[in-house]
Amino acid sequence: MRGLQILRCGAWLFANLMAFSIGIMAQSGREARRPNIIFILSDDHAYQAISAYGSKLAQTPNIDRIAREGALFTRAMVANSICGPSRATLLTGKYSHKNGYTLNERRFDTRQPVFPSLLQQNGYQTAWIGKWHLGALPVGFDYFRILNGQGQYYNPDLIGAKDTTRIEGYVTNIITGLTEDWLNARDTSKPFFLVVGEKATHREWLPDIQDLGAYDDRDFPLPATFHDSYAGRLAAENQDMTIDKTMVLKTDLKVHADYEKNGIFNRFTPEQKKPFYDYYENRISREFDTRKDTGANLVRWKYERYLKDYLATAKSLDRNIGELLDYLDKNGLTNNTVVIYASDQGFYMGEHGWFDKRFIYEESLRTPFVMRYPGVIKPGTKVSSITVNIDWAPTILDMAGVKAPADIQGVSFLPLVEGRKVAWRKAMYYHYYEFPQPHHVYPHFGIRTGRYMLVRFYGPSDSWELFDLQKDPEEVKNVYGEAGYQQTVVTLKTQLKQLMRQYDDTEAEKILEAKP
Repeated sequence: MRGLQILRCGAWLFANLMAFSIGIMAQSGREARRPNIIFILSDDHAYQAISAYGSKLAQTPNIDRIAREGALFTRAMVANSICGPSRATLLTGKYSHKNGYTLNERRFDTRQPVFPSLLQQNGYQTAWIGKWHLGALPVGFDYFRILNGQGQYYNPDLIGAKDTTRIEGYVTNIITGLTEDWLNARDTSKPFFLVVGEKATHREWLPDIQDLGAYDDRDFPLPATFHDSYAGRLAAENQDMTIDKTMVLKTDLKVHADYEKNGIFNRFTPEQKKPFYDYYENRISREFDTRKDTGANLVRWKYERYLKDYLATAKSLDRNIGELLDYLDKNGLTNNTVVIYASDQGFYMGEHGWFDKRFIYEESLRTPFVMRYPGVIKPGTKVSSITVNIDWAPTILDMAGVKAPADIQGVSFLPLVEGRKVAWRKAMYYHYYEFPQPHHVYPHFGIRTGRYMLVRFYGPSDSWELFDLQKDPEEVKNVYGEAGYQQTVVTLKTQLKQLMRQYDDTEAEKILEAKP
C-alpha cells in the first residue's frame, strides 16, 4: 500500500515537473523567437460594425480573419473613451491622470517614459505610421510618418522627422503604402514593433471613391434604444451628441456641401471632387430635396445616411488590413508576427440616438480587440475577462520579453490568451474629463464589473447611476437608490474607492468623498 502511495506521489511529481518544464520551454521559446509586433489602431471603429462580433451591419472579413486565427476579446475596455487620451494610455500603460493627457487637442509630454523606448533599448526597431494626434512629435520610434493633427481623408499632409509632405490619394491606402515601404526597407536582422495608426472611421466619414454608395442598397434597422427617453439619467439627457440635433446635414452627411469653401473638399483634385459631387450633390442631395422629410422621418433618414457613410469608410479600412495580412504572407512574416487590431475606443451606431463616444456606457466603453500570435494563441480563442487599454503596453512588452516598469498601471494579459489560469481583475475603473465641448458630456468616473456599472457624474451637476447589466444590458434603467440595490451600491462604492487608490486618482477620490 505504501509503495502504491509512493508511485502515485512520484507520478504526481513527474506530471507537475513536466508541466513546469513545458511552461519554461514555452516562455524560453517566446523569448528566442522575439516576435515582430504590428498594432493596427483605428479611430472610432465600433465593435457593433465588425462581423466577428456578430454585427449584421457589415462584413469585415479581414478583421474577422485575425480573430479567427487568433483571439477575440469580448470585454476589451478603455480607461477614458476619447481619441488622444487613448493613444497616450497605449504609449504609457497608465491612466490619463497619471500620463497627464486627459483631454484632446493638448500636447503629450514626451519626456515621460513610453514603452516603445524600452523596445528600442532591447533590440527592436520601432515605427509609427498614420494617425498620432498627440500634439508633439513621437519619441521612442526609429521612424515615424504621422498625420497632421486629425489628418485628412484625401491628399493628407504627413509629418516625418525631417519634413512634411502632402501625398495625393486616399488616406487609408496611403498609410498602407507607407507601411509596406517601411517594412521593405527595415533592418531585417532585428525584430520590429510597428503601429499603423488609421484615420478611419473618424467624423466626417469620407469613403474612398471606390466605396461611395457601397451600402446604399441596404436598410438598417433602428437600434432598440434609438428613441431613448433618458429618464432618470441627467447626464444622458443633457448631452449634445444626437443624430437628431447634433449631426449636421451639410458637413457630416454632405447634403448640399460647400465644395468651394469647405476645407475638406478644397484638398481634392478635380478628379477626386467630381465623383464626390456626382454622388452627394446629384444623387444624395437630390434625394433629400425630393423626400422633404421632417420630424421622425428626417431623423431616420439621417441615421441611415450616417451608417452608410460610416460603413463605407470602414470598408476601405478592412480591405487595407487584408492587404497588410497578405503582405505578411507573401514575405514569410506571418508565423513570427503578432498582429493586433483595436480601435482607440468604442462608438455609438445610433444606440440611445447617438453617435460619438465619451460615456462609460457599453458602446463607448468597449472597444474591438483581436489578436493573432501564431504558435502561441490557439485559433478561435475567445477572451471574456475584463481587459483595459492600460494593459496593452505591458502585454506588448511581455511578448517581446521585456520587463515592464513598476509604475506601469496595466497588467500583461498574455497568460489569458495562452490559456493559463491566473488571478485576474473582476472590475475596471474609468474616468472621463472633457467638458463642455464638443459634446457636453459631464465628466465622470465609475466602476464596471461583470454584472454592474456604477458611475458618478460631477461638475455642473452631480448624480449617481447604477445599472444591473444582467437585467438591463442596454443601460436604460438607472436603479441607483431603488429598493434591493442598497447593499450593491455600498459594495461597489467600496470597490470604486479601492480602485482609485490602486491607480492613485486622488482628484477623483476627493470628489467621491464629497456628497453630491
